[in-house]
Amino acid sequence: MRFIKSLFVVPVIAVFGAFAHANVIVPMPPQIDATAYILMDSASGHVIVEKNADERLPPASLTKLMTSYVAVHELELGNVTEDTLIPISVNAWRKGGSKMFVREGTQVPLIDILRGIIVQSGNDASVAVAEYFAGSEAAYAQWMNQYAQEFGLTNTNFVNTTGWPEDNHYSSARDMAILSRHVIYDHAQYYPLYAERHFEFNNIRQPNRNRLLWRDASVDGLKTGHTNEAGYCLAATAKQDDTRLIAVVFGARSDEARTRETQKLLGYGFRYFETHKVHEANEILQQSRVWLGVQESVDLMLEEDLFLTLPRGSRSGLVASIDTKPFIEAPIAAGQVLATLTIHRGEELLAQRDLVAKHAVESSGWFGRLWGRISLFFARLFQ
Repeated sequence: MRFIKSLFVVPVIAVFGAFAHANVIVPMPPQIDATAYILMDSASGHVIVEKNADERLPPASLTKLMTSYVAVHELELGNVTEDTLIPISVNAWRKGGSKMFVREGTQVPLIDILRGIIVQSGNDASVAVAEYFAGSEAAYAQWMNQYAQEFGLTNTNFVNTTGWPEDNHYSSARDMAILSRHVIYDHAQYYPLYAERHFEFNNIRQPNRNRLLWRDASVDGLKTGHTNEAGYCLAATAKQDDTRLIAVVFGARSDEARTRETQKLLGYGFRYFETHKVHEANEILQQSRVWLGVQESVDLMLEEDLFLTLPRGSRSGLVASIDTKPFIEAPIAAGQVLATLTIHRGEELLAQRDLVAKHAVESSGWFGRLWGRISLFFARLFQ
């Protein structure tokens, strides 16, 4: 699946106390020692737990999720290759904080620069990639903001590519979770970079700062961050069976705390929730009558897979309904919205999606339309 456009997220049900559904009781989530956090299912976008998830906070090196995203996107578009050489300026070489330890005046293959950003959290690598693609770090940051706007990250603004503390550089736990979904799904070929535990460059071998890669075999990403202003941050994702969860923590007290608190969130999610694919993209869910067309019916389908994240054992009792526009008239374009699919469990709305025409339907000839108009008049009259 590809999430280049803004994501549709299923209605949020924040879990702040025990609740029951279909005789399934889900306990209250663990207390998390962090300024803000969120636990989201990656496939459905369903939020299981959240606190201060929309608060604008300094993201530290979680910024580099977008820094690497933009560069990898250029790679997948074919504008560059893994072997494209990235020149290292004095500005990049001098950048403080965490480093890849590139050398001024050298050229480094893009794939190594990406590992320097993702695995080693190199500020120098982040500046170098920005200067190559956009001419300056500030220009690249504005490019990052264009992607943020495209993804619907309403509480995010980037001023630099590293997460270095600056006024007006901020993001939120929810925005970073949404960005994490894009990182996972949009560039699946390069997503395994986020699971690499070590990277050696310039004879210096550095570990990935995400300690969960060693503690939990189901974890395969994503990124850490730390500054005095931001505290300790972590965006992590793990997959068990068919369920992948994303946990984002802002403002933990220490490296150990961000690891521990994130693991609490993931453990809670996997223990008490699961995700199901309810319908597949392009699956025909209904045939609807068409008036004034060369065909008498049109197939209705979903444009994307439909996932639901539910408490374990509560899948029974789901009720789906389709609300179709009355008296559909040709011409109809392929992809035109003609109906709405809703899924409830009791009084709770779990999902609502547009159903679109699988194929185009052209108008009938003048005689067919004349006869059709007469038939349609009486159909409406006796409805």
